[in-house]
Amino acid sequence: MTTYILRRLAWTIPVILGASFLVFWSIRWVPGDPAIAIAGELATPELVARVREDMGLDRPLLVQYGIYLGRMAQGEMGRSVRSGLPVSQEIALRLPRTVQLAALSLLLAAAIGIPIGVLSATRANTWVDAVSMMLALLGVSMPIFWLGLMLIIFFALTLPNWLGLSGPVLPPTGSGTWQHLIMPVIALAANSMAIQARMTRACMLDVLRADYIRTARSKGVSERSVIYGHGLRNALIPIVTVIGLQFGTLLGGAVLTETVFAWPGLGRLLVDAIGYRDYPVIQGAVLVITAGFVFVNLLVDVLYAFLDPRIRYA
Repeated sequence: MTTYILRRLAWTIPVILGASFLVFWSIRWVPGDPAIAIAGELATPELVARVREDMGLDRPLLVQYGIYLGRMAQGEMGRSVRSGLPVSQEIALRLPRTVQLAALSLLLAAAIGIPIGVLSATRANTWVDAVSMMLALLGVSMPIFWLGLMLIIFFALTLPNWLGLSGPVLPPTGSGTWQHLIMPVIALAANSMAIQARMTRACMLDVLRADYIRTARSKGVSERSVIYGHGLRNALIPIVTVIGLQFGTLLGGAVLTETVFAWPGLGRLLVDAIGYRDYPVIQGAVLVITAGFVFVNLLVDVLYAFLDPRIRYA
């Protein structure tokens, strides 16, 4: 197991390097010049050229990328073009908010989606199954930003004093942050909840048809033990795989959610940085999201061995 983990950790290096390469080159093809954004639209060409030189944007792209990798190897992500603060400080301030939002959304999705999937599988081809899958289809079909706007409209018009309609200030100054969390968590969790319900139903239907399930029932094992002790446990591997992938998806989906709800997280920081052509912040934020996605999937692979003792890693 230790060898496998070390090997997977080694593979994260080329993945992150590849992500850094793609981000570095792609954002420089986006229309707009950060030097003009800093100097101002009415700045003279001389001032713009001086700003571009100070930022190192007048050098060849390969040279810029080499300098960027050298700084990354030293743990330095550069400074924000907009605020002048170190990128690591900007990310450290925003990342906990995004992780909090994604983690709570994933917990809510699993707490509701998996039981719905189990209930639907054990009541297959009944009205319970039909209603559950219809709701799951609805959850998959609703865009995050649309659901977020509908929640804001509903609570703003009908229950204006119940929940915060936008994100809290940063850093937090009060104890009412949970009021601002409820709507973003629901909006972000809806799609994941539906996917987990559908995946759980499909896996449970496959497992409940297995021979060992019939054997357990013939031995007089209680139905609850058959469903949860034998069925759900053996169906968990693909479900856990989906949950792991969804955590990375939720980090990306947080970009839309944080924008709609003005949530002060990494996604909103990334959107603002793209609008301002803040290259260091864009590169740092995308790399942090990529690293989080990679390490969550590593954790999922390690969990396989605990969920299924038949799995052994060479």
